[in-house]
Amino acid sequence: MSKITAEHLCRSAIIYIRQSTSYQVVNNLESQRRQYGLAERARQLGWDDVQIVDDDLGRSGAGTARPGFEKLLAAICEGRVGAVVSLEASRLARNGRDWHTLLEFCGLVGTLIVDEDGVYDPRLINDRLLLGMKGTMSEMELSVFRQRSIEALRQKARRGELLLTVAVGYVKADDGQLDKDSDRRVQDGIALVFRKFAELQSIRQVLLWFRQEQVLVPAVVQGRGKHAIEWKVPVYHTLHHMLTNPVYAGAYAFGRRGTRVVIEGGRKRVMRDSMRRNWKDWEVLIRSHHEAYISWEEFERNQHLIADNANGKSYLGRGAIRRGEALLPGLLRCARCGRRLHVAYSGKGGNTQRYVCRGTFSDKAVDNCIRFGGMRVDRAVVQEVLGRLQPLGIEAALAAMEVQGQEHSDKRQQVENACRQARYEAERARRQYNAVDPENRLVAGELERRWNEKLTHLGELEEELDRLAPLQAPTVSADDRARLMALGKDLAQAWDSPGASNETRKKIIRLLVKEIIVDVVDDSLALIIHWQGGDHTRLIVKKNKVGQTRWTIEGDTLDLVRVLARQMSDLSIAAILNRAGKRTGKDNSWTRSRVCSLRNTHGIAPYRDGERAERGEATLDEAAGILQVSPSTVRRMVNRGTLAANQLCKGAPWIIHLSDIENDAVRREADARRSRRPASHDPRQNVLNL
Repeated sequence: MSKITAEHLCRSAIIYIRQSTSYQVVNNLESQRRQYGLAERARQLGWDDVQIVDDDLGRSGAGTARPGFEKLLAAICEGRVGAVVSLEASRLARNGRDWHTLLEFCGLVGTLIVDEDGVYDPRLINDRLLLGMKGTMSEMELSVFRQRSIEALRQKARRGELLLTVAVGYVKADDGQLDKDSDRRVQDGIALVFRKFAELQSIRQVLLWFRQEQVLVPAVVQGRGKHAIEWKVPVYHTLHHMLTNPVYAGAYAFGRRGTRVVIEGGRKRVMRDSMRRNWKDWEVLIRSHHEAYISWEEFERNQHLIADNANGKSYLGRGAIRRGEALLPGLLRCARCGRRLHVAYSGKGGNTQRYVCRGTFSDKAVDNCIRFGGMRVDRAVVQEVLGRLQPLGIEAALAAMEVQGQEHSDKRQQVENACRQARYEAERARRQYNAVDPENRLVAGELERRWNEKLTHLGELEEELDRLAPLQAPTVSADDRARLMALGKDLAQAWDSPGASNETRKKIIRLLVKEIIVDVVDDSLALIIHWQGGDHTRLIVKKNKVGQTRWTIEGDTLDLVRVLARQMSDLSIAAILNRAGKRTGKDNSWTRSRVCSLRNTHGIAPYRDGERAERGEATLDEAAGILQVSPSTVRRMVNRGTLAANQLCKGAPWIIHLSDIENDAVRREADARRSRRPASHDPRQNVLNL
């Protein structure tokens, strides 16, 4: 008795087609032909309406999302499907959930399942049992295959022989080992990447240098021969891959990334974990596996530096060096909560800097742990750093002489390598052109065009090389050498020189300091400097007073203004301060408005007319008028000590008390001075006061 009834034939027959990977879709064409050929078999069984569902080509049946299978289930639930046709159970599903869901739906609506072996009705208990066993066998078969293949890969990886891809700069030898690329230009290009990272200590800065200088790096082009190399301007991912790949340190690594399965929308999703930075977590690591571009120690230093540069992605990371006047961002750590301190800039143009530990401010809505001004802390740490660097100053000066012009020579070396390769390619194109019959214009014309392109490219590189020749850095002159040696002896002078940027200073500090633990104790800062070598130094730094910044004027200047404000106007005060060589907090000269602003800030009242008279004080000119002598006479009396007077600073007015003017000795000397004055023969002649 046939299981196919008229009710089944009046519905549609769906041919479900699936292949697990895109490689099978491209290469396993025979399997595709067999699956598409099932449409003819469905017509032979009596179906006129035959539909093909091939949306799942290149998708695994192990439980991942499959739009074609979802479409099939929807059509079955609508009662439009009389039979589901496939080669075997493994095409429909490789997991129990999908397989038994399909059987349940087909049994409810009366849909048949057809494969190469026969026709099955899920409503019949025997067919249901047989279909269930087929699904279980299919799932088990996939598990066995996967287990065997994974274990075979791991076994080969433990021997260091599993080479799925070969990094640029290496080639796979005939014996299966990795060898350095014999192209010297490729080797120099990769070595330059590591050399610039050691110099700039930031992937982004290395990227900016390569792109600004238009220096090319090698890249492997897939699908263009066995090992085709293309030279291009790098992108961030290219440099990051080179600097984080242990293959360049001569190590073979396997299992640097893991996988995990999550459930999304009732379906499993296999996700790749991020790179495991700790090499101890890798499944396989074989050092000294092949010839290296850098040592393993340098590779580890690079990884620590890259991890530290990841701003906001690491709890203990220091962050990349950024712009700003603060010298210790990323190095200060709170002694109370262990968090990293942040830098807060304020004022005009961000001139004021403070270190702040936000602590549990966002979690518990409490105040910051600690906060303090950065001026004194930076200065104290810099003094400690310079004290340890001072013995190395001469060596640093000599090293600076050696590396002068290195940046220019790096670019020139790359252009020279490119010229050598371009000459070879042009000569090769010439030989190919000469080898062809000139009368065969179809071939000769194409070879001539290629030769011309190579010659044009060579000409461009030679022009660039000629432009670089006049820019070649000169050797260090005797004067420059003497200056460098002087700076080597006095590192403090080199540190404060205008040519030293804040970024350079921060790099120097980070080379020596690992981190600094800081806490606020009363009116001081308690610091513990952890040096890179493992040593530590305890330091006490006095905190700035509230409102005190690096632009606060000196205390004696403020005291002078307080006294002068009781004697004269703001304009006169500004003139006296300028004559005395006093400067504002920002190293500007004094003006009336600046004196006025200073008084208002510190609550100093302005001078009132007659204020000196109320206090019983007089200036030198006023005292001369009272005694009826010249000001020079009063000045001589002051110098001899006859008349007591006070002058705050050079250029300030002499202040004399009225009680001292009424002194008998002062009056007698003034009368004697007037008596020696020659009488005028003309009573109309006036006295000239000098």
